[in-house]
Amino acid sequence: MIDFKNVSKVYADIVALKNATLHIDQGDFVFVVGPTGSGKSTFIKLIIKEIEPDEGEIIVDGKNLSKMSNRDVAMLRRDIGMVFQDFKLLENKTVFENVSFAMEVVHSTKRAINRQVPQMLSVMGIDDKAKNYPSELSAGEQQRVAIARAIINNPRILIADEPTGNLDPDTAWEIMQLIELVNKRGTTVVMVTHAKDIVNRMNKRVVAIDQGEIIRDSREGEYGFDD
Repeated sequence: MIDFKNVSKVYADIVALKNATLHIDQGDFVFVVGPTGSGKSTFIKLIIKEIEPDEGEIIVDGKNLSKMSNRDVAMLRRDIGMVFQDFKLLENKTVFENVSFAMEVVHSTKRAINRQVPQMLSVMGIDDKAKNYPSELSAGEQQRVAIARAIINNPRILIADEPTGNLDPDTAWEIMQLIELVNKRGTTVVMVTHAKDIVNRMNKRVVAIDQGEIIRDSREGEYGFDD
C-alpha cells in the first residue's frame, strides 16, 4: 500500500528525513510519533506528494509517485482522506454541506449525496447536527464532521495529523474509536500524534522518527518519547 525505499528529504541544512525505508500494508493502523521537528510532517507530505524526496522512491497504492503526472496525483489524492488538528471545515457551510462537498468534488450525483451523507452522519453520531454550522458545534462534533468528510468517498488511506490535539481526553478517545472503526472497515490509517496515552492504550503499530531517522517500528508499540 505505502512503500518508502531509502527516502531522504533535506530543507536547506536541515535533514527532515534520512534514508527512510518502510512498508505499510493495506489495512494497517500506524501511529507515527516523535519529537517536534523530527520529520513526521515531512513523512505525511511525501505520501500525498505535496513535496518531493531528494533521494529514494515512494510507492503508494502500487504507483511510483515520482513518475506520476499532475492528473494522476489528483486522482491519487481522491483515494486519500485527510483529518487535521484544526478541523479545516468550511465555516459558511452546514454539516451536511461540508460532507457533501467532498462528494461534489468527485462529481457524485445528488441522489447519491442525499443517500450517503445522512448515513455517514449517523455513523459519526451527528445526524442531528446536519443543519448546523461549524461555529455551532463542539470541538468533538467538528472533528466528527471532518472525519465524515474525509471518508465519505471510501478512501483506501486515511491520514490523520494530530486529530485529537484540540480535544479533551474523553472526546479524544471517542474520536479514536471512530478512527479505529474506519480502519476495521478496511481503510489504511496513518496517524501522526503526540498523544502518548492514546498510543499506549491503542496498542497498534508505532513508527518512531527522531532527527529524520526511523528509529523504531513496532507492531504493538508504545509512544516511547518524553517530549
